[in-house]
Amino acid sequence: MKIRNLDLTHNPVNEEHRELGLPPIEGVVSHFGSQPLLHAAVWFTSLVLIALTLYMMGRLFLPNSWSGGWETIVVTLSGSLFWSAVAVGLFAQTVDGALGMAYGVTSTTFLLAIGASPATASASVHIAEVFTTGVSGISHVKFGNVDKQLFARLLVPGILGAVLGAVVVTQIDGAAFKPFVSAYLLLMGIYILSKAFRQLRVHAQTTKHVGKLALFGGFIDAAGGGWGPVVTTTLVGSGHDPRTTIGSVNFAEFFLTLAGAASFSLLMEINAWTIIAGLVFGGLFAAPFAALLCGKLSARALLVLVGTLISTLSLYNLYRALI
Repeated sequence: MKIRNLDLTHNPVNEEHRELGLPPIEGVVSHFGSQPLLHAAVWFTSLVLIALTLYMMGRLFLPNSWSGGWETIVVTLSGSLFWSAVAVGLFAQTVDGALGMAYGVTSTTFLLAIGASPATASASVHIAEVFTTGVSGISHVKFGNVDKQLFARLLVPGILGAVLGAVVVTQIDGAAFKPFVSAYLLLMGIYILSKAFRQLRVHAQTTKHVGKLALFGGFIDAAGGGWGPVVTTTLVGSGHDPRTTIGSVNFAEFFLTLAGAASFSLLMEINAWTIIAGLVFGGLFAAPFAALLCGKLSARALLVLVGTLISTLSLYNLYRALI
């Protein structure tokens, strides 16, 4: 999951990450002080996660009895769709754990490749992300990685953008919208790939456009993924502290993901629970693989791998959508 305990020392790996515009590696950070807003947000997040877990368990077992619920589990585990979603969740969360971004872009690209519509793919990713971003956000607060002011400025515009993006995706025919989503994901793949071959230019810090950036990032995230690449990269590139930027953006992501998931649930019938369960299940086991991948491959190699993969799949999806 997107949990960060960042090391900000000037070591060779961090220098490479700085040149590529990536988050620092993990290390020891200070704990947060008394922040009523963040404490309230943590309690709200915890209660939402508990309520959603109980709701999903009740949805599985109560209508069918306990025996029917277990039968549903057996049928789900024996299907190829579930394991395809597990593989997608595992890979997408590994990418995010290694790079600090691109969960939504990666998972949406793969779901489109296995035949999901843009609305179904985005809805499934957002519902699954409620769990991963919730745990991530709480961890960031506990590690002292969240800037209260930046978090507050991202929160409302990000939520509004997510709701607007969900409305657009669900109100447009999936077949007609799929080429546009694939084209956007292709551009994101090329952008990620380009970061491997250019040095990040850090400018003086500016915060006057944070609200507009969050609104755009929330809309793009609901349309196909990209909150992290759009918001985190822009803020870090404009001179914001990487540690608190990553923490604040990730914690705000829980709330816009929750708003997006709620909007999808109201605007369309969610019948992709097998995909959602697979994404969550795969994401739970991604952290060790991310750590292993980070230890075996350089940041530049990871960027090339992920950028090439997303670009190739998006080209394939675009080709299928246009023929």
